[in-house]
Amino acid sequence: MKVLYLTKYTRKGASSRLRSYQFFPLLEAAGWQIDVKPFFDDRYLDRLYSGQKQPISALMGYYLRRLTVLFTVKQYDRVVIEKEVFPYFFSWPERLLSLLGVVTLVDYDDAIFHNYDLSPSRLVRMVLGKKIDTVMRCSSVVMAGNQYLAGRAAAAGARKIVPQPTVIAIERYQVVPRSPDATVVIGWIGSPSTFKYLKTLTPVFQRLMARFDVRIAVVGASESLGLGDAEVSIPWSEATEVAAINQFDIGIMPLDDTPWERGKCSYKLIQYMGCGLPVVGAPVGMNVDVIAEGVNGFFARTEDEWESRLAALVADPSLRERMGREGRSIAETRFDVQGNAATLLKLLADAKP
Repeated sequence: MKVLYLTKYTRKGASSRLRSYQFFPLLEAAGWQIDVKPFFDDRYLDRLYSGQKQPISALMGYYLRRLTVLFTVKQYDRVVIEKEVFPYFFSWPERLLSLLGVVTLVDYDDAIFHNYDLSPSRLVRMVLGKKIDTVMRCSSVVMAGNQYLAGRAAAAGARKIVPQPTVIAIERYQVVPRSPDATVVIGWIGSPSTFKYLKTLTPVFQRLMARFDVRIAVVGASESLGLGDAEVSIPWSEATEVAAINQFDIGIMPLDDTPWERGKCSYKLIQYMGCGLPVVGAPVGMNVDVIAEGVNGFFARTEDEWESRLAALVADPSLRERMGREGRSIAETRFDVQGNAATLLKLLADAKP
């Protein structure tokens, strides 16, 4: 059986790597032949992360390449689409695939529909506001990373909706011993685009630094919080991300409470838990399903809550150890790629036009 993956990015893009690429060895071991055709290439991501403008010629090339790939879809038994066939274009390709009887599974790990229905451009809202609803309705299966995304698929009239959280390969994540007497490291991992959430906590970190011996570790951002020697900046790479997280004692995930953030799939929290860390996160989106309050971590809404929750963990090594142990157990049970691959394999086998 052959499956075509129309991913948004190469393996270098986090969403594509986690939602698609990490499953390929398991699918191939089960007998599926995988062909992957990303929309964007590594150069696009390099320019994106460095803040460079994308050349018009390169963007046109991406659209032309994807169009060429569409002429091959009848060679495959299944087609998995990450989010949409063409960004900022009509849903015509997805409709055509449905009319041709192509078995398509569409995958969402964020609220991409808000790029359109909440766009600042009135023209985009008018022309593309319901695009993703149509894509969901035309697909054989919608794989939804959380309940917010599943709810949108249900409202759109999707034929079949299956929860598929963003997961980790748990064997990559180790729990390392942590000294109760060492400086406590509060850590965050993310990208330049999500650093804005962390910046809102700068006053909290300053107050904690006045009370405790703490450091703030930031992985994957190009900016600084301005905390001087108490701030540690760590470059991100796929090969070193687990080692970076293992320098933390506490993992955090601040978020704004907006429609876009409600579509996020709490991957940071799951990574922290894989390393046996207690977590503190905003009660937004899937965070409310990942954090069991008082068991593997805490919720924090206001600056005062962030300070009090983090202070409680900083001051109590045994609390950190207990919550970290519970978090690791949850990650092993719910968020391991092996267990979720079984769901994906069944979806691929059972999907109908």
